[in-house]
Amino acid sequence: MELKETEKRLLEAVSKIIEEEGFTQIGINRIAKKAQCDKVLIYRYFGSVEGLMAAYIRQHDFWINFPLEYPSREKLPAFVKSMFQGQIEQLRNNPTLKRLYRWELSCNNDMIVKLREQREKVGIDLVKKVSELTGHPQKEIAAIASILTASITYLVMLEDFCPVYNGIPLNENSGWEQINEGIEVFINKIFQNEH
Repeated sequence: MELKETEKRLLEAVSKIIEEEGFTQIGINRIAKKAQCDKVLIYRYFGSVEGLMAAYIRQHDFWINFPLEYPSREKLPAFVKSMFQGQIEQLRNNPTLKRLYRWELSCNNDMIVKLREQREKVGIDLVKKVSELTGHPQKEIAAIASILTASITYLVMLEDFCPVYNGIPLNENSGWEQINEGIEVFINKIFQNEH
């Protein structure tokens, strides 16, 4: 579904406001002014400001938009590594999404529940396929994937407030290179110990 020009402007406006001014300036009037449109359109297209923010997450979320195309068994380790490294890159390069993830953690409305359900469906599909390709039980793959994705999300959201974590400089690219190398080592060990 292609977004209408006004919807795009509203999504861009919410992004600019959050990125430049933070959440304190988020409001229906401020967004409408930034997007140069009538505030009624926010309600028409998104239902509310929260709906607009949820739409932004849906549009940019790594897992919701993950292409469910799987590699051959031989290419699976590289695929899994690049998947987690792609999550890091995508989230680190989108400060608005990072802030909206923090906001999402404090919400439990219907829109957020639907977002989580979309992510869950993609996650379950990935877990099943990796389990099939490797022979590892789904329970193991689900636990490993949960630990990695949650850790990545937490560390990326934390980097703005905590410059160092376990001696790793989160506020420097070298720290993220170290984390990416750690992902490589971890995934290599998992695939070395296949049944």
